[in-house]
Amino acid sequence: MATSDSLIQVRDLKKHYHRGTIKALDGVTVDINKGDVMVVIGPSGSGKSTFLRSLNLLEEPTDGEIIFNGVDITKKKYVDASGKKVKLDIDSLRQKMGMVFQHFNLFPHMTILDNMTLAPMKVKGVSKEEAEKKALELLDRVGLADRANAYPIQLSGGQKQRVAIVRALAMEPDVMLFDEPTSALDPEMVGEVLDVMKELAKEGMTMVVVTHEMGFARDVADRVIFMADGYVVEEGKPEEMFTNPKNDRTKAFFSRILNS
Repeated sequence: MATSDSLIQVRDLKKHYHRGTIKALDGVTVDINKGDVMVVIGPSGSGKSTFLRSLNLLEEPTDGEIIFNGVDITKKKYVDASGKKVKLDIDSLRQKMGMVFQHFNLFPHMTILDNMTLAPMKVKGVSKEEAEKKALELLDRVGLADRANAYPIQLSGGQKQRVAIVRALAMEPDVMLFDEPTSALDPEMVGEVLDVMKELAKEGMTMVVVTHEMGFARDVADRVIFMADGYVVEEGKPEEMFTNPKNDRTKAFFSRILNS
């Protein structure tokens, strides 16, 4: 049910492959409110990452609606506030949705500072001086200001992922999308990345997080979505989902995960 605080409304979202024989998403309906931390969990192949990547159209849905800031972004054109039909600007849309991937996606031939300033300067037209000032502030926030002139190869996996997070923040997005941001990290580096994400949550950043980190889901999420076979099986507050899941599929998942 959409509210005045709804930032993203997903309605009956479908993503099918091979003429409909593979249903990666099969009718997902959720609301993401401003300031929400929504954590999406489920077994491998359940559609979690496809759902996340559909939110900013990295995956083009087969059917359904994704209404972001009042505009159905699955349509090539929409009617603006003045009643005029305008073409959807996909690049402008993606500026407002920060995305953090498993594998950092930093440019290896550029310094950390240049990685941070590239998009604000090229896409938003921010001056070099302003972009560097903002980048250094963000790097300082995650304890990496002293690595501004280093190259990605000189950083640990945890450091690269912290850079990837603040690089997305440099574009001042309305929502941050995290696709299993710790799954490619060595176990000892997971905590430093989750700490940055916890700080963002405390500051009120709207976040959609696909993860296998059950501790993060339990401690930080406002809502937990459990997906299987391309649809939302169950959703609720973390305390409800972890202590008293209703659906047998959800119960079986938690039993395996929490007792392994």
